[in-house]
Amino acid sequence: MYRAHFDDIARRVGRAIRVALIASTLAWPALAAAQDSPVIKINAEAARSDVKITPLRGGVSMLEGSGGNIGVLVVPGEKFMVDAGIAISKDKLAKALASLSADRVTNVVNTHWHWDHTDGNAWLHDAGAEIVAHPRTAQYVAQVERVDDWSYTFQPLAPSGQPRVLVKDRKQYAVGDEQVDVVAIPPAHTDGDLYVYFKNADVLFVGDTYWNGIYPFIDNEHGGSIDGMIRAADLSLKMAGPRTIVIPGHGPPATRANLEEYRTMLQTIRDNVAKLKKQGKDRDAVIAAKPSSQFDAKWGQFLIDPAFFTRLVYDGL
Repeated sequence: MYRAHFDDIARRVGRAIRVALIASTLAWPALAAAQDSPVIKINAEAARSDVKITPLRGGVSMLEGSGGNIGVLVVPGEKFMVDAGIAISKDKLAKALASLSADRVTNVVNTHWHWDHTDGNAWLHDAGAEIVAHPRTAQYVAQVERVDDWSYTFQPLAPSGQPRVLVKDRKQYAVGDEQVDVVAIPPAHTDGDLYVYFKNADVLFVGDTYWNGIYPFIDNEHGGSIDGMIRAADLSLKMAGPRTIVIPGHGPPATRANLEEYRTMLQTIRDNVAKLKKQGKDRDAVIAAKPSSQFDAKWGQFLIDPAFFTRLVYDGL
């Protein structure tokens, strides 16, 4: 029954993520001058898409359709969120939140700084929420930041959207009867990643340190690396038990076994690329050698294609 539940969830992966990911394979650095940034395309998809709610366990739900996956814990008197989505989805996200309960959102934890997880901070703060993040996330969203891999320059968030509660190590919340652990992850996807664990519900949100069934983006420009991603997967595996629901930054809810498969993929491609790089091959030669080929059919069909992921791994070693 539990396995069937996950299979059903997997079949219902939000159209917003799938369509945005497929569409966004168009715009990588070699084509950037001729193509719109994937940021523009994903924003446009968020504007078109409905916000879908997937109940998980213990009052925790996952919301899709506004960039990265969003978490919401509902208890009497309040709601506690993981990530804020894209601001253009405000009205649809507010409606989805209201359908869960009429109570206000008291806290929003940003798992990292990227816009598809933080762009909604300002309106949620204005509605009464405290914004919680790693200090590096707070730094990045308060200043102009360029991501060359996306051909996009991000402007600072409005002051009300900038995190004021900073988690350098860990912070614990008591939300109704639920214990919520917010814990800093050593540099992985970025150098400002957090995970959020709903202990009683046994639901773990790991942000973009994990993309389920999809090659992940690694923000080498902001402290990320392939080795950091592998360490983050190890940390998540230590946290996850046999019944833990693991929520990636993108893709459907996962089991611990799914996370193990992801970790194996990361390590194998990392080792293949490192071996070729040690032989003196330049980046183009390593990409041509197709060190990810055994995984491409499953993992390389969406936002990050095999060549681009190989480049991210190569640049991060």
